Amino acid sequence: MSKLIKVVRREQCIGCLQCMLACARQWEKLISVEKAALSVDMYPGAEGSFSIRLCYGCLEPDCAEACPVQALLPRTGGGVTLNPSLCIHCGKCVSACVPTALMWDQEKKQPIPCKHCGVCAFYCPNQVLELQEQDHD
Repeated sequence: MSKLIKVVRREQCIGCLQCMLACARQWEKLISVEKAALSVDMYPGAEGSFSIRLCYGCLEPDCAEACPVQALLPRTGGGVTLNPSLCIHCGKCVSACVPTALMWDQEKKQPIPCKHCGVCAFYCPNQVLELQEQDHD
């Protein structure tokens, strides 16, 4: 069994960005939405409607397959892990992510893969996100 972060109550998102701030604070020790492994954006013209992009936890991730140097490797249970020392900063992984959920660190010029740790869900004030057990039999 593995755990993956899921959007479970999209309609309850208020766009506070606490999930993104918690992620960046946990993994980069920064208070920044630009260093998060997920994104929250407002739909243009629709008041109160938000798009939440996070890793789907693909078992055969297109992003890992697109990496020419195997800097991204499939994670047990879904998603990917990054070996930053192998990354050549080409961005092919981000382009290959069909749900456009793999974030990019503009400063480091490398992907920001989700670790499916659940810190984003813990800090969401409206229980929009949830860390769920996955059975991939």
